Amino acid sequence: MIVLDTTVLVYAVGADHPLREPCQLLIRAIADGTIQATTTIDVIQEFTHVRARRRGRKDAAELARDFIELLSPLLIVEEPDLREGLRLFPEGTGFGSFDAVLAAAAHAAGAEALVSADTGFSGIAAIRHVVPDADGVRGLLGALTT
Repeated sequence: MIVLDTTVLVYAVGADHPLREPCQLLIRAIADGTIQATTTIDVIQEFTHVRARRRGRKDAAELARDFIELLSPLLIVEEPDLREGLRLFPEGTGFGSFDAVLAAAAHAAGAEALVSADTGFSGIAAIRHVVPDADGVRGLLGALTT
């Protein structure tokens, strides 16, 4: 099981971008059951906020509901995850507190990887970070489907 960060969702349904196609490939692999993935309520909320600024509230809410269905059951962030994230947060400079808590929750859930275009995750030793570019997605699909 992998955990997706907001960036994967944004690029998968966004405008033309080098990460759009690999993110779409990953989302299709999740939809067809090739790979198991989840995310958190906070990631879905952040996606909705970002998408609504660009495409409107109705579009954002519809896509967010689709992602809830695709990625359910969602990963629940518990108090120990928050505490661990806050322990990790001061150890690095390339990631924010949201990222540290997401990484802690992914690690606690036993995720194989956290997928994000945000390179700050690579500074968190507790979880394997995969950039959702062509090589990263191909590597994920090969490693988790064999």
